[in-house]
Amino acid sequence: MHLTLVGLSHKTAPVEIREKLTFPANRQEEALSLLTLDGAVIEGVILSTCNRTEVYAVTSADIDGPGAVIDFLADYPDLDRHELVRYLYIVEGEAVVKHLFRVVASLDSMVLGEAQILGQVKEAYECAFEYDGTGRVFNKLFRQSFEVGKRVRNETAIGEAAVSISYAAVELAKKVFDSLDGRTVLILGAGKMSELTAKHLVSNGVNSVLVANRTYERAVELAEQFGGDAIRYEELGARLGEADILISSTAATTYVLGKDMVADAMRHRRGNPLFLIDIAVPRDIDPEVNELDDVFLYDIDDLSGVVEANLEERMSEAEKAEIIIAEEMAAFEAWLESMEVVPTVAAIRSKAEQVRQAELEKALKRLGGLSEKELQTIDALTCAIVNKMLHGPTNRLKQVAGERYGVAYVEAARYLYGLDINPEGKSPHASLLKSLLGRAKGAAEKSSGAPADTTDA
Repeated sequence: MHLTLVGLSHKTAPVEIREKLTFPANRQEEALSLLTLDGAVIEGVILSTCNRTEVYAVTSADIDGPGAVIDFLADYPDLDRHELVRYLYIVEGEAVVKHLFRVVASLDSMVLGEAQILGQVKEAYECAFEYDGTGRVFNKLFRQSFEVGKRVRNETAIGEAAVSISYAAVELAKKVFDSLDGRTVLILGAGKMSELTAKHLVSNGVNSVLVANRTYERAVELAEQFGGDAIRYEELGARLGEADILISSTAATTYVLGKDMVADAMRHRRGNPLFLIDIAVPRDIDPEVNELDDVFLYDIDDLSGVVEANLEERMSEAEKAEIIIAEEMAAFEAWLESMEVVPTVAAIRSKAEQVRQAELEKALKRLGGLSEKELQTIDALTCAIVNKMLHGPTNRLKQVAGERYGVAYVEAARYLYGLDINPEGKSPHASLLKSLLGRAKGAAEKSSGAPADTTDA
């Protein structure tokens, strides 16, 4: 069993790449089915947001986990594998746990401390759970990650400053207009991000809200929250000229607003500027709109510069969050190691019992003519010998399972007892065992002050 993560984010890929690799809720079932189809990926969770697409996987220890996930990412939307790899990051082993915990704590977000990511990770996990993508490991890992998110929110002030993608949109609007008082905003797409953006705009002086959504009833519902007006989706072009600010965040896969539609709206505005913020991925607004006079278009990547000034007071709180993450990582690793030792002990005892039975059968054939009592005595004797020989090693294996390098003892036991030897006589754990023992040895030498031995472990 091996933990693998392959993904891309706002740190590694521009929006024009990220929008090509998205997995909305209505595609999750199909995607998870393909991800786990050939058995290389045992468990999988696909996290897909505006700023990141990440595939978390539990893979077999003897296969190329990252390669299997990369193949899936390239094949599913039919992307060029060599081009895609340029933007991907790969995380393996215990580093996957740390990465996930930092994501839910919003330490890896474009906006440090933003609150939405925890809910997005929950939705990704619930999709995978519903479609049988998760098992014992990810059920434990992701549920513990939610506790990490809650702890960071409750035990630090990382989320107190008013910084978010929607807040950044408002800050940009203030740079275009001297004041937002009396302005009209048109919300295109009545999702959660649109609602948050509208709240920020209204609290900063906007007094007229228009809402357009493909589902008119949802547009009415959102507009009522702000005392605004809902407009039918087909009326968008005709009403666009009434807005000073447009915030677009739909689930459309093609451009909703083109250059011609915006140009037509500007003819009715008589030189008054139109401020457009596209926070959708894939983008809703054709970038060519920026060529029009008095039109200011910003996409989600443009927002990153706006929020930098608001992050300083959150940085010290991030250090507190890292301490919480370290504590939770230790707890998860102890659980994972203790889980691995149970089947290992069972496998050792099973193998020993097979040997005992085989040798007992050969001995009884040679002896012959034994009474039932004598047979029972010999059987009990061989059982006692095996149990006494295994009692000490297996008990000690259980005791060290929760220690820092407990996994090295587990892998050593599997290697020494030949539990995973393949037909070629090789163990898939040999290289992992060597790495783990090397790390343990280096840590011991460091703590004792002795020089590290650079020879092979």
